[in-house]
Amino acid sequence: MMNGNDEIEKNLQAPPPKKISLQEGYLYCRNLTKRTAKNFYFAFLFLPWLKRRAIYAVYAFCRYADDLVDDPKYKDKSLLLEKWRQDLEKCYRGEYGNNKILIALHDTVKRFHIPKEYFIELIDGMQMDLSVTRYETFEELYKYAYRAASVVGLICVEIFGYRNATTKEYAENLGIALQLTNIIRDVKEDAQRGRIYLPLEDLDRFQYTESELLSGKYVPSFIQLMEYQAARALYYYEKAASLIPKEDRTLLSTAEIMKNIYFHLLLEIKLQGYDVFKRRISASRVRKLYIASITWLKIHIFRK
Repeated sequence: MMNGNDEIEKNLQAPPPKKISLQEGYLYCRNLTKRTAKNFYFAFLFLPWLKRRAIYAVYAFCRYADDLVDDPKYKDKSLLLEKWRQDLEKCYRGEYGNNKILIALHDTVKRFHIPKEYFIELIDGMQMDLSVTRYETFEELYKYAYRAASVVGLICVEIFGYRNATTKEYAENLGIALQLTNIIRDVKEDAQRGRIYLPLEDLDRFQYTESELLSGKYVPSFIQLMEYQAARALYYYEKAASLIPKEDRTLLSTAEIMKNIYFHLLLEIKLQGYDVFKRRISASRVRKLYIASITWLKIHIFRK
């Protein structure tokens, strides 16, 4: 058995851990995005190389934070999320150690001048998932949706580029539309985690109870409730569409691809009678690639 001095001597003689390169960091983020970003990955493919790998780094950062909150394998979630916040602060100071995500993120935020406050807002949104399981009003839900999705859009447009400041309003409203679509699609999965993101004032409006939602009761009042949520999401899709500046449209083609993929998902949910309890509604890979291709062609070739 080794004594303490032997252990120290062994550690002194051991080679230092291999330093992870920037290329390895970006490759890790790319592979993570390809494996898990089922709706976003097809939109990212149409970006120029430097912007595409930057988006991979941002996605990987967001994905890890989201996993800390939702993945049951992680214990002490609040402490881990707080550590990720501290790691973010260090990353902006150029202290990222051998963390593949942070190595790529540091290069990204430096290259594209992304404000740290956006990432802090994002982590604040994740923290809400650990402490808030109900939202009384849409105004309360809006704050969560802004942190969970709109700030991601604001980060992305710093990478995509823009000339007109109205693009930031476009990003905020599109983020709300996408998050509301996610909420509609994920009612069943969220209920299984004990969370209800549909505003409770809306449940009261349509006389549909929390217990009915948590037990997956598909009745006319639920359909009416979901129609109301879909109409609200549609409002934000239309608002975003009205705000996109013409001079920035080609720069925002990736955002428009994401918008169209999610909009078609909302339409598919509607066609299925909003029965999100039966199965998780999604578009096929072929359908997503088709939407992405048509959107890009309309913007870049046909200038529509």
